[in-house]
Amino acid sequence: MEALVIHAPGDLRVEQVPTPELGSDQLQVRVRCGGICGSDLHYYRHGGFGTVRIQEPMVLGHEVAGIIEAVGSAVSGFAAGDRIAVSPSRPCGLCRFCQQGLQNHCLDMRYYGSAMRNPHVQGAFRQQLVVETHQAHKLADRVSDGEGSMAEPLSVALHAVRRAGPLLGKRVLVTGCGPIGALVVIAARRAGAAEIVATDVTPHPLRKVLQVGADAAVNMAEQPDALDRYTADKGYFDVLFEASGNERALTGAFNALRPRGIIVQLGLGGEMKLPINTIVAKEFDLRGAFRFHEEFGVAVELLNKGLVDVKPLISATLSYRDSARAFALAGDRTQAMKVLLSFD
Repeated sequence: MEALVIHAPGDLRVEQVPTPELGSDQLQVRVRCGGICGSDLHYYRHGGFGTVRIQEPMVLGHEVAGIIEAVGSAVSGFAAGDRIAVSPSRPCGLCRFCQQGLQNHCLDMRYYGSAMRNPHVQGAFRQQLVVETHQAHKLADRVSDGEGSMAEPLSVALHAVRRAGPLLGKRVLVTGCGPIGALVVIAARRAGAAEIVATDVTPHPLRKVLQVGADAAVNMAEQPDALDRYTADKGYFDVLFEASGNERALTGAFNALRPRGIIVQLGLGGEMKLPINTIVAKEFDLRGAFRFHEEFGVAVELLNKGLVDVKPLISATLSYRDSARAFALAGDRTQAMKVLLSFD
């Protein structure tokens, strides 16, 4: 079968790779659609991120949906022809964190398309996958393959919202309106947030977050003092979701956050310097949000029931054989949010 294999920055090739053998308790899946993630872009542009670097050729991709082609002899509950979203998360289930219900912190995690391990964990941008049954979540007929592939980034947003605690009636600020920030807007609204304000420095993503439920969208490049209106009486917002990974976006929102406000940091952009005196004086709670686990099933259920709408965030669908154009478009924030690859 064919797969998208990254060799070095800018060197992404369509290559033949072997299909793993189907085990008795596994599913063989024909991949139909996959979303290009920020980490895929980092591998494509820079060969990695932080200290993580490609050491060997690696199949990219971890946001995919497809159709079951064959089931193992011991499998029940699934059949050939079922359409599924595939969770890329494969925790060991045995380590102390898995045993504590913290599978996203698994000590032996195998996550599709990751160079964090050696040998690397090969990804899902391929024509066929063999997956475990716990990775497969059935899609309703109403949900397209493209929407199904959005279950993974939606899961990231749902986990961030869970980390914030109850949002019913809360005032929420989201900084950074890429796909994850926009999905946080969707998730926060579904969780009962009374008011959501989003900020970014590019017009296109700001238009999109208004489409998916933000009450206001602020261009900080054009209005650098726009958050000043929210700083009276020690701040206005109850919760800050920082999705840009930018130090200025994080600390620039502190004056607009009320005392004992909650900060959920899910954007990654390198190390930051924090004004600890402000964090102490205003008694902020600073919480990280990393990947997800059970939220994947919740994401698929929300999609299946039509309780969330991710369609406005899908900018384009291109063939995997046109990957150079697809990755160039995915990296252009002036005109794209989520770019999908078709494997049909």
